[in-house]
Amino acid sequence: MPSFTSKTLLAALAGAAAVNAHGHVKNVVINGASFQGYDINVFPYTQNPPKVAAWTASNTDNGFVGPESFASSDIICHRNSANGQGRIVVAAGDSVFLQWDTWPESHHGPVIDYLASCGSTGCDKIEKTALEFFKIAEAGLVDGSQAPGRWASDVLIDNNNSWMVKIPANIRPGQYVLRHEIIALHSGFDLNGAQNYPQCINIEVTGSGTVLPQGVKGTSLYTPTDAGIRFNIYRSLDSYPIPGPALPAGFAPVPQGSSAIVSSATAVTGAATNAPAPIATTTPVNVVPSPTTIVTSVVQTSAASVETSAAQTAVPVQTSTRRPISTRPQPTRCPGLGRRHLRKVARA
Repeated sequence: MPSFTSKTLLAALAGAAAVNAHGHVKNVVINGASFQGYDINVFPYTQNPPKVAAWTASNTDNGFVGPESFASSDIICHRNSANGQGRIVVAAGDSVFLQWDTWPESHHGPVIDYLASCGSTGCDKIEKTALEFFKIAEAGLVDGSQAPGRWASDVLIDNNNSWMVKIPANIRPGQYVLRHEIIALHSGFDLNGAQNYPQCINIEVTGSGTVLPQGVKGTSLYTPTDAGIRFNIYRSLDSYPIPGPALPAGFAPVPQGSSAIVSSATAVTGAATNAPAPIATTTPVNVVPSPTTIVTSVVQTSAASVETSAAQTAVPVQTSTRRPISTRPQPTRCPGLGRRHLRKVARA
């Protein structure tokens, strides 16, 4: 029987050619209108790419940001990110449907959503290190009875590689960066083994809300030794400590669902607008094939705002607590681990 070392090394080498199995947000849907994301396969090689709401980044390999870079600006909106030059208008209380191009089944982990106000500077000009992020949603462990467990990332895969997040109904109007992130934990048992995939989109929130929670600089969101970052998923689990700052008081669960695309739209550029968000046209879907429990939270919305947002399928909620890291069993190795990880495996 092959040893743990040989099997792990073979898995890493076999996946080395499949780096693009990771993913990125390809488009954003709000009330039936689809907005293009940052196309990593085309835009970096185009002389005058279109102005989109998504931030640019150098992740042309569909790669990740590792914990060793948590203190650098790469963790904010991905590697070498630069401001999106457009923005998407969305009403407070509406849903934003984020569609990834793909996501690998082996990359289990939480899905977390943040907002950061751009103030009067505008999201197309603000320095990313000045952004202060607060959570508006989080989802983690769904079912940990059998390793490696069922996670929010698996729910995203079942929902056609897509995720729904609701903009708080009581949030103050203005321009914000929506930071949507998956954290892959398939190598999280190792220090610096977790993989963060942050995606940033500029939005302009309309409405009459007054709430603006205190945020945290992107470089202070996580540390490599956080309980939810250095975490072994290859064991039975009762709970999972979702990393990052706590959700602001008053936030509540959001169900997952789908938003039907009925039209394409272009991001707004220039000065702030009072234009309304697109009119809702949505269809319900069954996100999870069987009842599950998911760690998830967002701001409550009014009945009126729900009527104008995507039809959704509810998922019950479980709270999370810290668990110790135990002896690691056989993991799934990431295709894009690189030489540093291969050397670690070879020495094991």
